[in-house]
This record gives sequence, structure tokens and C-alpha cells, in this order.
Amino acid sequence: MSYEAFRHFADSWGLLGLVIFFVAAVGWTFRPGAKRTHETLRHLPLRDED
Repeated sequence: MSYEAFRHFADSWGLLGLVIFFVAAVGWTFRPGAKRTHETLRHLPLRDED
């Protein structure tokens, strides 16, 4: 694959793929069912395991 072909792919479909991945990751993080998981992880550093 030449540099120009790779550059064209990255400028079009590669960018679109990364944007879709980013939107999906943000959507997955802020979904309504994730509140319990975030509450558990929020207290994880302060949990006393002794």
C-alpha cells in the first residue's frame, strides 16, 4: 500500500471509524444502567480491605 493510498484511507474511513468508536465509548459510559457500576468504582480507592 502506498503512502498516498494509506493517507487517503486514514483521512476518510479511518477518521470516521475513530469518531464512531469515540461516540460509542462515551455513550456506553453515560448509559442509564451504568450508575451502579460507577458508584462501586467511585468508592474503590477508599475501601478498607484489612
